[in-house]
Amino acid sequence: MDIFLIIVGAILLVVGIAGCVLPVLPGVPLAYVGLLALHLTDRVQFSWQFLVIWLIVTITVQVLDTFIPVWGTKQMGGSKAGTWGATIGLVIGLFAGIWGIILGPFLGAVVGELIAGKQTGTALKAGFGSFVGLLTGTVLKLVCCGMMTYYFIKALV
Repeated sequence: MDIFLIIVGAILLVVGIAGCVLPVLPGVPLAYVGLLALHLTDRVQFSWQFLVIWLIVTITVQVLDTFIPVWGTKQMGGSKAGTWGATIGLVIGLFAGIWGIILGPFLGAVVGELIAGKQTGTALKAGFGSFVGLLTGTVLKLVCCGMMTYYFIKALV
């Protein structure tokens, strides 16, 4: 049973890392479940503090990943229209593959600002903020999953 749980945990970590760049998959929660699978073995026992801290980190990263692109749009001068556009662009982008995921929030923010009557330069700036927010969230998720992978491997060695 231990070998099965270790394999399942490793698969969940790999899928979790993929989920950092594919928003269809909840990357960080999957990686956390991978750690839990390892914890359920007789071979590795993480402390409850370790598991609670990583649960809090997982929830925090998921929440931040949702709001960072919106925050980026606002920081670069975007209005509510740009924020809504970035959100709608992300949802539509999910159906257009990886490039849709990357460009959707940017284009959505730009279109939202243009519809609200903003100048092209202001709209592009808001779109850039959304894009930077998306990249920031992705890096945050990758770092989190990378650290979980490190602890997973370290516990097995």
